[in-house]
Amino acid sequence: MAGRGELRHKRRVVFKVGTSTLTHPNGSINLSRVDRLAMVLSDLANMGKEIVLVTSGAIGVGMGKLKIAERPSATAERQALAAVGQCELMQLYSKLFSEYGHVVAQILLTRDVVNSERPRANAANTFETLLKKGIVPIVNENDSVSTEELEIAGRNSSFGDNDTLSAIVAALVKADLLVILSDIDGLYDANPSENPGARLLSHVADITPDIAMAAGGSGSALGTGGMAAKIQAARIAFDSGIDMVLANGENPGAIYDIFDGLAVGTLFSRGPAR
Repeated sequence: MAGRGELRHKRRVVFKVGTSTLTHPNGSINLSRVDRLAMVLSDLANMGKEIVLVTSGAIGVGMGKLKIAERPSATAERQALAAVGQCELMQLYSKLFSEYGHVVAQILLTRDVVNSERPRANAANTFETLLKKGIVPIVNENDSVSTEELEIAGRNSSFGDNDTLSAIVAALVKADLLVILSDIDGLYDANPSENPGARLLSHVADITPDIAMAAGGSGSALGTGGMAAKIQAARIAFDSGIDMVLANGENPGAIYDIFDGLAVGTLFSRGPAR
């Protein structure tokens, strides 16, 4: 496991970006931020890093596209929104990454794929081939046919969200690093919205009961993952020998600071902080 200074050497990196990073509060796509994200990830690819992007936002973007203000309660309606939003997302990603000289590929996963030996191996082979060709895989849960994430939306559960999915993908592709970009600066020792004295944790070496208790709920009305989901992702990363950084996605340029070894967000890495 690595300290901050060693993150620059990580070559295969999975990035997860949350709905709140991709969209404005009204659900419309935050074009300038997504453009900046595509530019930074393309630049990292130009440096020789292998990039996988796990994206949330299909339902939120679908809501914005159809001008729906409130998240529907019916699963079928959310599935339809995901189908609309996923199309919008991939069109935008393809356009922006191509402007920076990179090709993207869409991969939609369900739990039966990652939990079954042969489909999992097939998926791993697809990722490997895409990465060898310099293509950026863009991954999402297949919400239009899988209801696990949709049915737990709003509950205090770490199952079926894209934070967990990103850690599973990181393990699947044997990534060196997982970076989760969200609407929070990292893991605090208490809920910062309730406790002004809450302290941002720069380094977490193990998921102790105290760390698990520090996990809070979702901060975005458009997303499904909260801090508990990010702790679950960190557990999966730890079990797979993968370092993880949780950071704020408001400024995608901060990704450069992560690889420069600066104290951005929370680093989940076994061993002493350094």
